[in-house]
Amino acid sequence: MYSKFWPKGGLPGILHHYTETLVTFEYTTSTVRKPHSLLFVGGLGDGLATTSYMADLAHALQPTEWSLFTLNLTSSYQSWGLGHLDRDTNEIAQCLNYIKEYKTEKFGNGKIVLMGHSTGSQCVVHYLSRPNPHTTTPSFDPTLEHIKRMALDGAIMQAPVSDREAIKWVLKWGIGGKSPSEVREIYNKVVALAREGIAKDKDSGFDTLLPINLTGTMGYPPNTPISCRRLLSLVSPDSPDSPGEDDMFSSDLSEEQLAKTFGKIKQGGLLKHKLMVLFSGADQSVPDWVDKEQLLEKWRKVTDRDGEVPIWDQEHSAVIPNASHALSNDDQAEPRKFLVEKVMGYLRGAEKA
Repeated sequence: MYSKFWPKGGLPGILHHYTETLVTFEYTTSTVRKPHSLLFVGGLGDGLATTSYMADLAHALQPTEWSLFTLNLTSSYQSWGLGHLDRDTNEIAQCLNYIKEYKTEKFGNGKIVLMGHSTGSQCVVHYLSRPNPHTTTPSFDPTLEHIKRMALDGAIMQAPVSDREAIKWVLKWGIGGKSPSEVREIYNKVVALAREGIAKDKDSGFDTLLPINLTGTMGYPPNTPISCRRLLSLVSPDSPDSPGEDDMFSSDLSEEQLAKTFGKIKQGGLLKHKLMVLFSGADQSVPDWVDKEQLLEKWRKVTDRDGEVPIWDQEHSAVIPNASHALSNDDQAEPRKFLVEKVMGYLRGAEKA
């Protein structure tokens, strides 16, 4: 069946190669001058134009001076279980550098904003908060090329959820016909295997894959390879005291831990405008014990250092009423409208900044 959200006949645009093997698609027309750019990064399992509400954003941006870009990464689609945030953000930096050069040659100076959905939000924080360029090359990815990351005119996160708390939710209620105790048994086995694999990988320089028949029965998509390293980074069994690289958004992380991510954004100097955060009010991957408004306030406090540095966009950040994780259900027309209005308002502010 064809898409419920994207129009038949497609949308006009340009396919760009930002490396020899990676591409970005720009939704644009030749009738409107478009010096400004919004680069959209999806979450785990996403790829080129796979987040459905992008259709709403593309439509809203058509008459404006902004064009919307979607990209694929090495970790796109079923490869997320082998990926890591340094590579993701290096490739995002390559794409942004390409967009900047392309737009400057065509239109002169313009604004560039990065928007992440779900795990794409982790890429946004990683991009803004880590050393520039990244400083280490992991043994399992020896060809990794570190890219100097350009400063952004804005940054947006949508559905920045905790993968660890999503798994805890599965452990509480079960999944796929399996009881909570059955899923817990599988989870414990997978984590034990992952710890063993990591211990062996330190000497070999390789990533070890976990059995797909196990990871596919604890909430992850079937037939998706996941390495020991990435699994532990996502489920982060030593949190909240020692969170994995991917564990940025869990509600139980202390302000001390958040200071290493949200609290480093100002110091990083890569955000010229404000940080906008949209949380889905009915996100099915967020446990019911998480107070979403309180969590946003916690992040704001750390990001702004108790008001010392006003980075958080209080005007446009919000919990989207009744919104699902990716706003892709049949009842999501109003949440999608809410999201688009917030993003458009934010972009107008970024354009003037």
